[in-house]
Amino acid sequence: MGDLAFNGLRLERAEATATLRLDRPDRHHALDPALLRELARALREVRRDSTVRALVVTGTGEKAFCAGADVAAMAAMSALEGHAFARLGHEVLDRLEALPIPVVAAVNGLALGGGLELALACDLVVAADRARLGLPETNLGLIPGFGGTQRLPRRVGLGRARELIYLGRIVTADEALGMGLVDRVVPAAELDAHAAALAAELAARAPVALRQAKRATRAAMEGPLAAGLAQEVEAFGVVFASEDRREGLRAFLDKRRPAWKGR
Repeated sequence: MGDLAFNGLRLERAEATATLRLDRPDRHHALDPALLRELARALREVRRDSTVRALVVTGTGEKAFCAGADVAAMAAMSALEGHAFARLGHEVLDRLEALPIPVVAAVNGLALGGGLELALACDLVVAADRARLGLPETNLGLIPGFGGTQRLPRRVGLGRARELIYLGRIVTADEALGMGLVDRVVPAAELDAHAAALAAELAARAPVALRQAKRATRAAMEGPLAAGLAQEVEAFGVVFASEDRREGLRAFLDKRRPAWKGR
């Protein structure tokens, strides 16, 4: 997969990592149905390419990661169209969350509403120190509709999530770090390089182990402890049967860097 052309976003490739950049600057990368469909198309390309081992999601420019769902588009929707819009948002962000590779959100500016929900569907969230994050939908007579009512409590706890959603609060990057909403905060000028380095570090890890670690940790948030523990045993069995596991143990004993095959 080389760099591919899309409407409203760019998909770039650098060795074993890919970067998906929302590129609708006149609307601060707001998500309308057309952009969501383009995002789904880009994610299909990433999933098809087995040589891509980590993905970065970010926005172009300095102002916004993604300002949310397109308010002008929603204002023109009927109730049935709004319902379909929410279903489409769920389908696309579920597809993002289900990628077998690690995904890093590089929040370069505003991440509001659907923009924050986009980041919440990623595995790790790195924010620029100028970033602002929140789910302000109640200020518009709405609620988060792209998974925020479910993913935010899993990230920051029920009480904190209710406060942010009910009041529509927008928080700074440092506040978001303190509550566990983001994982790292870096100077804005260093965000792209930091996210790229993190993605490269992830891409250099054992691919089979990372895929199974992602499956097992996701199970921890989706069901009872017994089911999660059973998933961990199954995942451990998969990695133990892999060529990567044999290579990793041999490399450790030989005191050398492992050469992962992804199988």
